[in-house]
Amino acid sequence: MQQEENSLKELEALQKFIPFAPSETSKGRGWKGMQAVRYCRTPTGGELSLPPVPLHLICLHLRSPEKLSLRIEELKLDRPLPKGSIHVVPAGSAAPVRWQGSRDLVIIYLEPSIVERVATELFELDSRRTVVPPFHSPNAPELRSAISAVYAELKAAGGDGERLLVESLATILSVHLIRHIADPPRLPVLADSVLARRKLHSVIEYIMENLEGSPTLGQMAAVVHLSPYHFARQFKAATGLAPHQYVIARRVERAQHLLQKDDELQLAEVALRVGFSDQSKFSFHFKRLIGITPRQFRLSTKLR
Repeated sequence: MQQEENSLKELEALQKFIPFAPSETSKGRGWKGMQAVRYCRTPTGGELSLPPVPLHLICLHLRSPEKLSLRIEELKLDRPLPKGSIHVVPAGSAAPVRWQGSRDLVIIYLEPSIVERVATELFELDSRRTVVPPFHSPNAPELRSAISAVYAELKAAGGDGERLLVESLATILSVHLIRHIADPPRLPVLADSVLARRKLHSVIEYIMENLEGSPTLGQMAAVVHLSPYHFARQFKAATGLAPHQYVIARRVERAQHLLQKDDELQLAEVALRVGFSDQSKFSFHFKRLIGITPRQFRLSTKLR
């Protein structure tokens, strides 16, 4: 919800600097982490300067004007761009632009937190050092396809599943954005790096105190002052389990105790008390780890 509010506020703030209205916009459609607009009814000439905002701006040129001058930090473009060209304005960068002639472009406003999450979880990069630079590309077919998929959803009427689809598209777009960044910095990998016993104790203590909630990888890593990537590697080396697998195992363990202790407690209540969002997820993981369902486990304890 916070991502949706942030991106909408920035979209509204930016529109004040643009002296023409979008022909299509995602505003009001409940998109989370990403917004999109299309500008095709623009003046045939003009200039404007977009102020720095905490969002990445990804622009696809469906039609470029006869003359174009664009500045994004050290990147300077003083020529019309081929159809299908893409330029990216990183979060925190200004973008003064002048043009002559008709133009048609799609702009996507993407939350940096999504790019950082993808960098950490899928590319095993240090999100603190994964910087999206200003860039222009006349030929980036994979990135263009991802932008086109977002635009196709913008043109669609919406409906069931739109929010989930938009979140997936934001992840896909982030994947192609990171792939397009040349030589992203990687973390040094230490094969024998294991979380120290003292730090492991602190993390386990934190996990057990927060089982009813949803401790995130970032929160667990912060307990021992490590990046999420380093933490996940060292935690698995120390315990044999990835952090999320360890959390699930401890939840099931606590559920066993509750089922033995109170045979009047409803299974749905047990699920909530140990941190599962619903009874079906609880039953799935319980049977996967214990070999029988929670109900069967409870019956077996009564027969002993």
